[in-house]
Amino acid sequence: MKILSVSELNAQIKSLLEATFLQVSVSGEVSNFTHHSSGHLYFTLKDRDSSLKCVMFRGNTKNLKFQIQDGMNLTLQGAISVYPPRGDYQLNCISALPSGIGELTLAFEQLKELYQKKGYFENKKLLPKFPKKVALLTSNTGAVLYDMLKVAEKRWNLVEFILLNTLVQGDGAKESIAKNVQIADSLSADCIVLARGGGSLEDLWAFNEPLVIESIFNAKTPIVSAIGHEPDITLSDFVADLRSPTPSAAMEILLPDKNEWLMNLDAMQNTFNERFSRVIQRKFDSLQNSAFLFDKNSFFHRLDQTKQNLDNFHLLLEQKIQHKISLCALRLQNPNIKIHLAIKQLLAKKSIQLETLKIQLDSKNPKNYQRNGYACVLSNGKKIKCLAEISPHSLLELQDASAIIKAEVKEVVKQ
Repeated sequence: MKILSVSELNAQIKSLLEATFLQVSVSGEVSNFTHHSSGHLYFTLKDRDSSLKCVMFRGNTKNLKFQIQDGMNLTLQGAISVYPPRGDYQLNCISALPSGIGELTLAFEQLKELYQKKGYFENKKLLPKFPKKVALLTSNTGAVLYDMLKVAEKRWNLVEFILLNTLVQGDGAKESIAKNVQIADSLSADCIVLARGGGSLEDLWAFNEPLVIESIFNAKTPIVSAIGHEPDITLSDFVADLRSPTPSAAMEILLPDKNEWLMNLDAMQNTFNERFSRVIQRKFDSLQNSAFLFDKNSFFHRLDQTKQNLDNFHLLLEQKIQHKISLCALRLQNPNIKIHLAIKQLLAKKSIQLETLKIQLDSKNPKNYQRNGYACVLSNGKKIKCLAEISPHSLLELQDASAIIKAEVKEVVKQ
């Protein structure tokens, strides 16, 4: 038996394995995943009893729609290769498909989670209420454009549309969409409508590409996503400022209804006319009232009134002067009248004072007290004002107009 070196044995194993396993398909769970800075992917595929080292070189990773992660179940296609210096063999992967879920569906969910964490689905811009310029990004040969313009013509004809012919499917679609979004954003449009008809997830995939998502997110102009039909969902729908279920519905959402606004204008005009009429009537009534007051208080009217007041004052002044003259003449004719009148007034005043003093004197007369059953009580020559102040065994004098009684107090009962 020939003795082989380690290198010779590994070389024979390499030739045998690589010639035998040129094309294999294997499934398992990913572990120890590493994305190298060179772009190559290194990981281990394992099942319950065994494991297999795997590598996917950068040239093959370009075809991956999703990101490989630990714990993911994959079906790999490739060839067995041997690395002679270490005697290791591994699976050189050409393609990878997720087990139990479609490749595009998995990629969609991964991208959706990524951009949601980045906050790309928040902070929506408001759409204009009356857009004047709208940029349409769609194919110029499809029925979508015709449908949108037809709806727009019925709803609102005071808008200018700028069409940017855009690839919406196939090779170059993502670049075309992203480029036209940037161009439309520079046209000072009020809104951008990104539209295409329905299709499969593969047909609509261009609207899930990161290049397109970034261009929509970075646009300063509000963007309406009108891609596919109601069930069709793309990442552009989440990033755009508004999602429309269909391209035609986008026109209904974006553009106001001219018939409705004509009715609103008619109602507004009627309201304006009614309010304006009321204002005019109030102003007319106020003007008439002012004219009446002006006529009533005109210069000539006030002049006549002032003249009449002067005549009244003149008459009153003459009467007062005449009265003064009469009084002076009377005083000059009989000077004793004033003296007699003063004496008479003084006597009347003194008579009133005398009558008052008489009443006060009568009120102090002891005879009046006696008639009312009262007597004057004295103790040691002083009048007693309050019987409660008298002590037992005190000597008292009771006086009225007829007699004086001396008495001794036996008991004081206070009330």
